[in-house]
Amino acid sequence: MPASSSTALFIEPLDVLILRGNKLFADAGSHSEALMPPWPSVAAGALRSRMLIDAGIDPAAFAAVLGSVAQPGSFRIAHFGLARRTGKDEDPLFEALLPLPADVSVDEHDHATALKPTRLHAALASSHPLPLPPTLQQAAAGKPKTGLWLTTAGITAWQRGEALSAAKQHWIAASELWSLDSRLGIALEAGRNTVADGQLYTSEAVALKPGVGFVAHVAGADGLTPQGGLLRFGGDGHAASVKACAVSLPRADTRVLASARRFRLLLTSPGIFPAGWRLPSMQADGRWHFHGASARLASAALPRLETLSGWDVAHHQPKPALRAVPTGSVYWLDDFQGDPAALDALAGEGLPLDDRSRRAEGFNNCLLAAWR
Repeated sequence: MPASSSTALFIEPLDVLILRGNKLFADAGSHSEALMPPWPSVAAGALRSRMLIDAGIDPAAFAAVLGSVAQPGSFRIAHFGLARRTGKDEDPLFEALLPLPADVSVDEHDHATALKPTRLHAALASSHPLPLPPTLQQAAAGKPKTGLWLTTAGITAWQRGEALSAAKQHWIAASELWSLDSRLGIALEAGRNTVADGQLYTSEAVALKPGVGFVAHVAGADGLTPQGGLLRFGGDGHAASVKACAVSLPRADTRVLASARRFRLLLTSPGIFPAGWRLPSMQADGRWHFHGASARLASAALPRLETLSGWDVAHHQPKPALRAVPTGSVYWLDDFQGDPAALDALAGEGLPLDDRSRRAEGFNNCLLAAWR
């Protein structure tokens, strides 16, 4: 959840985008899949580059805000994700979108079922390491739909623990937000600019639908973020417009969560945790300590871990590859002990991350929700 002092920016591509993951081209005929949504570091790099250009590339003027690679300043991507324009051009309104959380399954009949943390019968053996494995309890078996995104109405309903419904337009298919455009490329001989024999490859470009873009909440930038103009966004520096907007994610009432003594935590960006999928500072007994409070991790619904990487522009080398918990992962926590202010800090600052550079790029952000 973006901090209250953050600035919201709407980034709208003017062309297709090249959004690569961490898979390198290898043999002839290699295919590069697009990474959608891209990592928040894409927005961090684009915005920081634009800020430096606006300042005449005067690092001293931005020392407190941008800092250095080793010692980042106060700049931080507090939220990055998809958004779409819903109002008229003369009075535009925007809504934030989030990937379908991992604790929700939608079948081919558009019926949504929430996973329930359940204490299994003693006769049932399970490799799940937490007390309450999440179970899918639905009337009939069926293959779940993929590529669904929650609308703002859907995010609000999910956050309150209410049932999701297609009739209430709680979700939208990815096909309504973007399409993929395959591109053919030919490798060149390094230093000679001649065609390499037998080195054809294909890559996917992302074409967002009209009115669809990205929203980036920037915290700690002291009013230095661009309010208009263009950005170089994604691979090959394709153009995107940027402008200030008013859009935010719904915010849970932390007093209600603290009173209930249990809540859900949704990752809105990939989570970089020292112990794999386990939350940072989680103890061996399953208790998680944060901002002077603690809670017991009771259950978790997690997709397969992903690998983060990137390019270090300052040192002209790849960034270290890191294992990360994907966006959309859900953690259930109970036996909360502490003040609601600890939950406010968690929602505003995200989960702890020792790597300050990655924290500035927008990793470990989260959204809190009721557990009913």
